[in-house]
Amino acid sequence: MARWSARHPWRAITGWFLFVLLCLGAGIAAGSNSATTEDFWVGEAGHAESMATEAGLQRRPTEHVLIRSRSGPLDTARAGEAARDLTARMTALPEVAEVAPPVRAKDGSALRVTVVLNGPELEGKENVVPLLERTARVAEAHPDLIVEETGSPAISKGVNDQRDDDLALSERLSLPVTLVILLAVFGSAVMAGVPLLLALSSIAAAMGLSMLASHVLPDPGVGTNMILLMGLAVGVDYTLFYLKREREERERAGGRLGPEALVELASATAGRAVLVSGLAVIVCTSTLYLATDVIFSSLATGTVLVVAAAVLSSLTVLPALLVKLGHRAERRAARKAARRTRRGTPARVRGERSGNGRLFETLLRPARRRPALTLCVSVLVMLAVAAPALGMKLIDPGKDTFSRSIPAMRVYDRLTAAFPELLVTHEVVTRNAPGRAPEVRKALDELGRRAQADPLFARGTAPVVRTSADGRTSVLALSVPHPAPSDEAIDSLGRLRDRYIPATVGALTGTDTAVSGDVARGQDYVHHERGQLPLVLGLLLLLTFATTAVAFRSTVIGLLGVGLNLLSAAAALGALVLVFQGTWAEGLLGFDSLGAIASRVPLFLFVLLFGLSMDYQVFVVSRIKEALDHGATAREAVLDGIARSAKVVTSAALVMVTIFAAFVFLHLTEMKQMGFCLAVAVLLDAVVIRLMILPSALLLLGDRAWRPLRPGRRAPAPDPVTAAVPAAPPVV
Repeated sequence: MARWSARHPWRAITGWFLFVLLCLGAGIAAGSNSATTEDFWVGEAGHAESMATEAGLQRRPTEHVLIRSRSGPLDTARAGEAARDLTARMTALPEVAEVAPPVRAKDGSALRVTVVLNGPELEGKENVVPLLERTARVAEAHPDLIVEETGSPAISKGVNDQRDDDLALSERLSLPVTLVILLAVFGSAVMAGVPLLLALSSIAAAMGLSMLASHVLPDPGVGTNMILLMGLAVGVDYTLFYLKREREERERAGGRLGPEALVELASATAGRAVLVSGLAVIVCTSTLYLATDVIFSSLATGTVLVVAAAVLSSLTVLPALLVKLGHRAERRAARKAARRTRRGTPARVRGERSGNGRLFETLLRPARRRPALTLCVSVLVMLAVAAPALGMKLIDPGKDTFSRSIPAMRVYDRLTAAFPELLVTHEVVTRNAPGRAPEVRKALDELGRRAQADPLFARGTAPVVRTSADGRTSVLALSVPHPAPSDEAIDSLGRLRDRYIPATVGALTGTDTAVSGDVARGQDYVHHERGQLPLVLGLLLLLTFATTAVAFRSTVIGLLGVGLNLLSAAAALGALVLVFQGTWAEGLLGFDSLGAIASRVPLFLFVLLFGLSMDYQVFVVSRIKEALDHGATAREAVLDGIARSAKVVTSAALVMVTIFAAFVFLHLTEMKQMGFCLAVAVLLDAVVIRLMILPSALLLLGDRAWRPLRPGRRAPAPDPVTAAVPAAPPVV
């Protein structure tokens, strides 16, 4: 691929950008297939919602308009007038299904008007804009009152808007820093711009392909975020490794080779490493599909597509660009030489500085001189950092955990303070055989009475029962005056499922009963993830071992790779728990602690961290294996390979750390946790794992680390520059 691209650079460049435009055009033409409510059904809560939906009793997107006095007690007459005005305006909207009569707070401080929207629950955030506009007009028409709106649709819209703003902020932070790092590495604006150009074009191609893929795996709206995050990270990394290797080959050749030959040499080494690394990341990430979760599937799809696009760009358009830039550099050098010749100035030969500098030599010195001690100390430090992960608590973050910088969330706090029964609602769904409706209704009434007597449930609020037209399905709504993530809300669900339902409606034969609601959704989701965790992690470890062992023909290297990846991921998760599960870092990082880790974060990060660790593992071990193939001893190969790759791996790690660390400045706690964990993991992996633990382990193992899967004699490979330079004609 690289040879063809190097010999036909304009075809390769044109073909790549046509491919990007084709992907984007096809994706835009096909559109994106968004996930529906049904795609999120999990466990008992999902079963309950399935029964309710079949009977036409599914949850509807609902908004609440809160009417309060600006000062002093609420004027009931004026509040009623505002409520009637609001009802008239809302009823005229096609997005509104019904408007409930006003409800007065128990303390008389506020009036609430509930508005039910048409359409599925997830479409509420798209249809809520006209409602917010009508509420604003009512507020203007009644300046002596405070009229404000909140609800799941308004909150979801606010979260999406905030996420978009946050992503734009992260791009503004990470792109300039990435460019500065690349300028420091290459010392050329043109060469620094190449990685960014290819990363952005890979992101564009992956976005188009993800739209097409959404028609097979629905998109819940997180795939684009993953494409931007991983596309910039791996796209820059792959290009960086390739460019650095091409520069090394140019320096070794000393002007004896043309740009085409240099690109072919780089592709035979760095190009192969990019391919193996990309495949490793794709294989690791693909295990997320086993979680059977629409969000994980979307994240996996986005990662697979953007990594594949980044690998393809590195093997096609990058060699072509390097050839064109190489010819440009040759022409400039020739012009400078001609000018010096005319002036009589001797030419100055400028070679690139080799070596890694004092910092890297200092970091590598412990492993070189005392590998056993360095290995033991480094592993103990990583285990100490990983220890807090043993106390990890998981929570499914709901709307109660969203940032209060969202206006709808501040209104939500005021609404639930006046009407605490709106904090949590459990929905008991029953489906019975024909003719048993009266018996089921009686059992549901008894269930409601028992819940009313429990202090965990809201008192003074009559349980509401809705029944389908055929009388076979009923939904009992029970209010809980506690926030969804609280222990009280979770305990109330446990009592409902384990105590009250078995003693009432659950005791009826021929009746199918299940509980849904925000708390039930979250608890069932966490339980579902824990059930899938062993399968995902087991296959992840197996595939990681197989990929590494086959790539380097060594079972020891495969086992070592798995062990180091486990250590790196565990340390990152330990740091995550240490920082985000407590409260000591709230002011430092600007977040409100959930007292737990978002349930999706550990599994996703564990898989992604394995992929990123494999990324560096492949590049470092490839350099060591290359030295071995050229006849070096095991010790010489380890020291040479680590030394040659240290600077470029650390530079690539700094790019990734910059990109991931930008997410710490976002508002959403879940995104903060992900960004922090990824940044810490990459930093630990590049410094502690690759510069201390890996070289120490390989030095101690010696030749035993390179025992092939199949016995065979290894012949030293020829020097690439010598092989590429044609032999001189014989002197006669």
